Amino acid sequence: MEINVNLLKEICETPGAPGYEKRIRDLVVQLVSPWVDEVKTDNMGNVITVKRSKKNPGGKKIMVAAHMDEIGFIVTHIDDKGFVRFHTLGGFDPKTLTAQRVIVHGKKDLVGVMGSKPIHVMTAEEKNKLPQTTDFFIDLGMTKEEVEKYISIGDTITRDRELIEMGDCVNCKSIDNRVAVYILIETLKNLQDPAYDVHATFTVQEEVGLRGANVAAHGINPDFGIALDTTIAFDVPGAQPHEKITELGKGTAIKIMDASTICDYRMVAFMKQTADNHRIKWQPEILTAGGTDTAGVQRMGKQGAIAGAISIPTRHLHQVIEMAHKEDIANSILLLKACLEEMDRYDWGH
Repeated sequence: MEINVNLLKEICETPGAPGYEKRIRDLVVQLVSPWVDEVKTDNMGNVITVKRSKKNPGGKKIMVAAHMDEIGFIVTHIDDKGFVRFHTLGGFDPKTLTAQRVIVHGKKDLVGVMGSKPIHVMTAEEKNKLPQTTDFFIDLGMTKEEVEKYISIGDTITRDRELIEMGDCVNCKSIDNRVAVYILIETLKNLQDPAYDVHATFTVQEEVGLRGANVAAHGINPDFGIALDTTIAFDVPGAQPHEKITELGKGTAIKIMDASTICDYRMVAFMKQTADNHRIKWQPEILTAGGTDTAGVQRMGKQGAIAGAISIPTRHLHQVIEMAHKEDIANSILLLKACLEEMDRYDWGH
């Protein structure tokens, strides 16, 4: 199947830092509403939709979670020259901030650049030192008075980078986790009759601690759970075979564990069997550092959930050049759809 690159582009480029997901939330509600039976937004800001099963109405519940937020920043100070200081929202490798454009979301959006001390005036010690996020500031090209007309302490900042196609891949900021938002919407479009009621949930504040998924899972109390998120594809020069985690173009990834979750062995086996039955290309994923909404989905319902995850292999995670393979994205949609339609056919008691 071909993916809708224009739709993925719109989803990736729409801003939504943790805790400030309104713009991406509004877009998600608009896009998903025609394909589900119910849409609501909880107090945290999660978008919780329901697609009802015709064959098992009102029975068991499946929760599928894809987080809407992206890593970003928040304004902490505007100095006398109009330069903006910030705090990170989510995990950043400081060296990736060098020479980047950002968008400050105040009374109106303003484009700025990440500035730091020029190499020409660095000491030898400074040249050899690893950068820190505190080394950077945002230059809006304006005086303090001009900046303060539009920007206040607490305004959010997102990275500025459009989606492009590169070979068989897509490349953009915030593939993590907008590609999963796209996958969930496309799956709901094509889902005919799920095995059980599907509570498709677009969560908030994952990048700062799985906060939205925890609340949503507590409210839904699912019997089964599937998280959708990116994972590391370290298939690049210098990587040892055991370090790769996943590889681009080798299929969607079935999570076995990450640092916050050991996936239910039954869900892992079910996903593998379903992928094989439908000849969907897949690869196993063991991620020893980092976690996803899988943990919240699995543990925060009242009885816990039989939970696992479908992961999208992604190079250059938490940078503005995140890259995913279009075939892996398509296979993720196919696997999620098949799992949701066939979950009642599996023997979950063994």
